Amino acid sequence: MQRAHDTAIEKPAVAILFILLGMLCISINDMLIKYLSGQYPLHQMILVRSAIGICFSLVILQFEGGIAMLRTNQIGLHALRGLCIVAANMTFFAALAVIPLADATALFFVAPLFITVLAIPFLGEQVGLRRLGAVVVGFLGVLIMLRPGADSANFTSERFVLLLPILAAFAYACMQILTRRLGVASKASAMAIYIQATFIVVSLAFWAIAGDGRFAEDAESQSLVFLLRAWTWPTEEDWLLFLVLGAVSAVIGYSLSQAYRSANAATVAPFEYAALPLSIFWGWMVFGHLPDLWVMCGIVMIAASGVYVFLREGTKKREVASGRPVRRV
Repeated sequence: MQRAHDTAIEKPAVAILFILLGMLCISINDMLIKYLSGQYPLHQMILVRSAIGICFSLVILQFEGGIAMLRTNQIGLHALRGLCIVAANMTFFAALAVIPLADATALFFVAPLFITVLAIPFLGEQVGLRRLGAVVVGFLGVLIMLRPGADSANFTSERFVLLLPILAAFAYACMQILTRRLGVASKASAMAIYIQATFIVVSLAFWAIAGDGRFAEDAESQSLVFLLRAWTWPTEEDWLLFLVLGAVSAVIGYSLSQAYRSANAATVAPFEYAALPLSIFWGWMVFGHLPDLWVMCGIVMIAASGVYVFLREGTKKREVASGRPVRRV
């Protein structure tokens, strides 16, 4: 049987460029959603963002072959991929309403480690013991940030909220593994549109069930209030922010899809760590938050493990290339 990576596109430079662009847009998206989280429910923000984003994505689709590119015989996998990213967004943004931006982002960055590990059984990619060791170091960095043995009174948010970015990371990793498998036959713009459409359907379901805010009345957790509060018509100033959200949403969907369909998952994933310094910057500039010592130690360990995984990937490719003629795919 032919494995997915045997027929996949291999353009690492293109993949790295797109993943860095995606991380910049993700950091802006997260900052804006946290900024607006005190006024609007999450499902309203997601619906407006996705409705605007799908329009941008349809324009990009025209340059990649037109509406015919939306045809697929793998609609089930595309739907599963869309639900994975919806779950990742909902859990991460629910945490973001309570946790400082840099802390939530750093906790979420167990995702590239999940991707590296999941690429072994699901994509048949080769990940050596040294890279697996780096993954272990990254997970230890996450544990340092969570401080599982610490007194919960030392935290400014409820314990379960700290686990939400970890759940989001796992769902996101599953989404990117599916991206790698589906990217052989699907254009990046088409994959972005499938995701935007899934967001719209799920957000409309939330509005139909909880749009009047009745479920938020007795909720004590700020995360639940953010998920379930009543819809509010945006102000003129906030409409501009929603427009920016929609634009960066389109760029995120396209960039991540293009990155993971263009190169090996273990090669692309470490570059997602570029979002860590960006989240610290936005957290400081907009909200006046800076990570504490524990969070900074965890960030260093997680980022170092990701950089090592990338360096090992490059070393492995040079070793293979030295034994046979170099060939560009």
